[in-house]
Amino acid sequence: MRVPYRRLLIYAIAFAVAIVMNFLLPRLMPGSPVDAMIAQFGKRATPAMIEAIKMRFGQGDATLLEQFWVYLKGIASLDLGVSTKYYPQTVVEVLGRSIGWTGLLVTTSIVFSFALGSLLGTVSAWRRGSKFDGIVSPVAVVLLALPPVVIAICALFLFAVSLRWLPLGYAWDPALDPGLSFAFLGSVAWHAILPVFTLSLFLIGDFQATMRNNMISVLGEDYITMARAKGLSETSVMFSYAARNAVLPNLTSLALALGSVFGGSIVTEVVFNYPGLGLTLFQAAISRDYPVIQGQLLIMTLATLAANLAVDIAYLWLDPRLRDQPA
Repeated sequence: MRVPYRRLLIYAIAFAVAIVMNFLLPRLMPGSPVDAMIAQFGKRATPAMIEAIKMRFGQGDATLLEQFWVYLKGIASLDLGVSTKYYPQTVVEVLGRSIGWTGLLVTTSIVFSFALGSLLGTVSAWRRGSKFDGIVSPVAVVLLALPPVVIAICALFLFAVSLRWLPLGYAWDPALDPGLSFAFLGSVAWHAILPVFTLSLFLIGDFQATMRNNMISVLGEDYITMARAKGLSETSVMFSYAARNAVLPNLTSLALALGSVFGGSIVTEVVFNYPGLGLTLFQAAISRDYPVIQGQLLIMTLATLAANLAVDIAYLWLDPRLRDQPA
């Protein structure tokens, strides 16, 4: 089982384009965070100080090509520069504090929504026209139409403000000391319920609708009729034969969902004051902290490409016909 070389080449080209765009966009935009830092010193800013600041943030007298070469070497050595907002902290240090929290939200919400949405879509198609299908399918359409910001604000108001069942925000109880203790881990799980719920609702509707349509197409195939003729149980036919083949297109939606989750996590983390990459990106955009913005966009690009590669591998594992295709 191997991933076609052409697919790997496409991923490499996409990553190269992302690096170039990530380098050029901040330099083509008007204004600069370096200029803002220099302006803070006013008349105290000597020529030597100005030059040192520009050199520290890669905006010295070097040509654009020379700056790009330094930028590439920085990526290769995991040196993404220094944050202008949190100076003298590096971008890796700033993002390192946030990436784990976003990883927790994104991974949990995607796995939960994919499993539940695919299951609901499978049962809805199998019982097409039933009361179950009549309730689940319209609800999925409604969930698809709801923006994450609406879901986040409504969930915050209902469950945290009005009912007070769940905490208002943040990642854990500030009264606790971070560590591998049951109290701290329980607090982290408790505070993650609302953000994960917000991120999952939209995806559940998407996965349910896609899986239902795929299942309806698969149920008309000859091998489903043959499986029933063999006397297999309905559960075995539904999951081992129909759902296994119908889930393949849903895997593509799984890779695409990663981009939606990253976009939704920005809104969700801002609403719930959750210390992840979304909140960090929002704060960096306000303060025009371009190095942090560049570093985060690079992480999002890598995560999306890695998700697509994982889907390609899953396709090869689930569909043996693809393994015999030339690389």
